[in-house]
Amino acid sequence: MDSLPESDRRAIALTAAIRCGDVASLREQLATDPALATLRIVDASGAARALPHLVADWPGHVPNGAALIGVLASAGADLNAPMIHGRHGGSPETALHWAASSDDVSVLDALLDHGADIEATGAVFTDGTAMSDAVVFAQWKASRRLLERGARTTIWQAAALGLVDRVAECVMSAPAPSARDITNALWHASRGGQLATAAYLLEHGGDGHWVGWDDKTPTDVARESGNEALLTLLAHSR
Repeated sequence: MDSLPESDRRAIALTAAIRCGDVASLREQLATDPALATLRIVDASGAARALPHLVADWPGHVPNGAALIGVLASAGADLNAPMIHGRHGGSPETALHWAASSDDVSVLDALLDHGADIEATGAVFTDGTAMSDAVVFAQWKASRRLLERGARTTIWQAAALGLVDRVAECVMSAPAPSARDITNALWHASRGGQLATAAYLLEHGGDGHWVGWDDKTPTDVARESGNEALLTLLAHSR
């Protein structure tokens, strides 16, 4: 995949069309120079984004995002291209990871409709799928849509979404999850406000007093979820 510095006039024009949601301009630029569809735009730090990344880039929700993805897909853009980071390093997320991270369901759907891999890895913190990013950043609309579209879930992702049956399947699997895995799942269930799932995990050894991510306990994140019944449950846990 070729690249252009972000200061190049073609990179500037492509970026402007995408950020403004100008579908006609993007289509015209790609028709004039088809090779542009597969290039990466490189910033001053050396980070190289494929064009689908520009559509999904934080904070997401660019105008006409789904239509822009359609134009890029039709022009031959690689919807599964990983992010390439420069000297600062980073995770090789795809555009789907970024759409999930910003709760941009319309772009997420468009990417999947045009063939993006729902199980592509590269998420921040976990090197996992787009579902990992969606749950890590508490983007519940994107999490639910990925689930509807067939995404697989780990125990902690299932816990965050309140999928008690899936959590039980993981707990009863061989080899069984570790005590830390169960506690981590409890933390995510609490963050998602999932009372039944949290209760199940407490019954199976979850530590309701664990100081986990962001230096917060399950009680801390349950309070943020606003689920009073869950707070009562955790307050009475050992």
